[in-house]
Amino acid sequence: MAIRKLRPMTPATRFYSISAFTELTKHEPEKALLKPLKKSGGRNNLGRVTSRHRGGGHKRMYRVIDFLRGKHGMEAAVAAIEYDPNRSARIALLQYPDGAKSYILAPDGLKVGSKISSGPDAEVQMGNALPLRNIPAGTFVHNVELTPGKGGQLGRSAGNSLQVMAKEGEWITLKMPSGEIRKFRSDCYATIGTVSNADHENISLGKAGRSRWLGIRPHSRGMAMNPVDHPMGGGEGRSKSGGGWQHPESPWGKYAKGLKTRKRKNSSNKYIVKRRK
Repeated sequence: MAIRKLRPMTPATRFYSISAFTELTKHEPEKALLKPLKKSGGRNNLGRVTSRHRGGGHKRMYRVIDFLRGKHGMEAAVAAIEYDPNRSARIALLQYPDGAKSYILAPDGLKVGSKISSGPDAEVQMGNALPLRNIPAGTFVHNVELTPGKGGQLGRSAGNSLQVMAKEGEWITLKMPSGEIRKFRSDCYATIGTVSNADHENISLGKAGRSRWLGIRPHSRGMAMNPVDHPMGGGEGRSKSGGGWQHPESPWGKYAKGLKTRKRKNSSNKYIVKRRK
């Protein structure tokens, strides 16, 4: 999972880097596990832009990922490690003895031919999914469920993992990638290991056009706008709203630095043991 830097033959390739893709063993996706993916362009069901700077991008097909790992007690073989354009991690194609195939998030170090399984009786080894109550303290896990039976929701992006810290009855304490320490139900499932492609964070896009391939549109700074368009706009030259110092804020006046946006009466507050740093 190395990063490949291009020779600076043009201004665009001077800072351009891409993944080497050396870990991939199959370059055509499994057709039975593909679904069409419709782009929203950042617009809601009324056609209004609710998420700015989105649109365009390369056409993609969605790979159906098995976040639930519901085939308990059945050992599957890893048939291939593949690229997924919809996420930063690599995905692994599993072949079950009954002929079924499924995609899962590939843990770091998973090899073709490895045998993995899920269920309460599975061994504590990389790629196996089992309840948190059966995972020893200190183990790094990913694809962790928030609600038992719903499927993994936490620790799914490249290089991410959560660490099992402590066990108290029906509650398991995990340390999140952000540094937050939180309690989970002991019957929530998690997968052993760290998510693959940890070098993803070191990739440099190198040019504006590559952002457009990803569906990211240009973002104009508020200070470059007029006062009618943004609270931070206007002024002769660079100014924080007419020369006075002002907090950076959104076009609708919400502060961008330091403002806590989490609801104070959020029902999940009772599960947080220690806030993130």
